[in-house]
Amino acid sequence: MDEFFAGGRAIMVVLSLIVMEAILLMVLWRMRLCPLPPRATLLILAPGTSLLLAALAALSGASWMVVSSLFFVALVIHLIDLRQRWRERARLNAPPGSNVN
Repeated sequence: MDEFFAGGRAIMVVLSLIVMEAILLMVLWRMRLCPLPPRATLLILAPGTSLLLAALAALSGASWMVVSSLFFVALVIHLIDLRQRWRERARLNAPPGSNVN
């Protein structure tokens, strides 16, 4: 069990589950059973995926530049997602007839 976690296999299992979740949510969206469009789904899942990839890179002995780059990618995607959610919330809360983007 130690090797399962220390070697990064646990991370690979979680990454596989994230991929399956993304595929399932996109299929459900196409069937009109999920309100999240594919872009929103990817924006939600991508930061965590990048963090898991950073952990996997660190466990595999990758350079600090690779690990920190993956952390940075996670941050950028998270900020994009946050901006998107703020804009959507502002649009939903705007009074009728206002021009909020």
